[in-house]
Amino acid sequence: MTSDNTYEPLLEVRDVTLTFGGITALNGVSFGVDRGELFAVIGPNGAGKTSLFNCLNGVCRPQLGSILLGGAPLTGRSPAAVAERGVARTFQNLGLFEHLSVVDNLMLGRHRLMRTGFGAGMAWWGRAKREEIAHRAAVEDVIELLDLEPYRRTPAGLLPYGVAKRAELGRALAMEPALLLLDEPVAGMNMEETEDMARYLVEVRRETRVAMIVVEHDMDLVMDLADRVLVLDFGVVIACGTPEQVQSDPRVIEAYLGGAA
Repeated sequence: MTSDNTYEPLLEVRDVTLTFGGITALNGVSFGVDRGELFAVIGPNGAGKTSLFNCLNGVCRPQLGSILLGGAPLTGRSPAAVAERGVARTFQNLGLFEHLSVVDNLMLGRHRLMRTGFGAGMAWWGRAKREEIAHRAAVEDVIELLDLEPYRRTPAGLLPYGVAKRAELGRALAMEPALLLLDEPVAGMNMEETEDMARYLVEVRRETRVAMIVVEHDMDLVMDLADRVLVLDFGVVIACGTPEQVQSDPRVIEAYLGGAA
């Protein structure tokens, strides 16, 4: 991060409000994420974390406010259009194609970067052949980064859970995103798997410098890895700062533990 006043964050969320009927899921949410930053979003169940992610990747359209990536508006764009602009997302519930191998699942992440048409791809000649070779080389780099070599040809449906979560991270990285949204990347993992995923996230950040927003309930993971933490409660931002600042904020303690605690 930088103190240069002329610097603009990669992502800017400005006064975003999202309602469903009479329910306000997000109420005037504002924050920014810098390039290369690992930014965490936490909060009790029902705080609005998933709703925020759904706004960021185009699944939901907020009624008020704006979202900008690199100064370009994302608000109101479809999930496909948001992905085209460099936003990738993993899901708490795995979204891999179970009957496809790990390699083929990761190749799907390259789709937004492919320029060859269907016919040329079927012929697999000239530009189409060169492009596929280049995309497969990029996928192999991701496989190496995430230590997925032993599972390259394994159907995703047969992967151990922790490896499947890693493969989904790999598919998102294969998109070469500017912003990576990680929805509970260690949900359902045991301690060893959680430690492995933390190590891979650190390695991904070091190698790619991609900006990451992590929604996660594992507070140890969040406080160890995040540069800054934003806390939501009933759709409202109640704190945003370093892990140390957030942990000591009375409003955060009350939201998690209750006023009496």
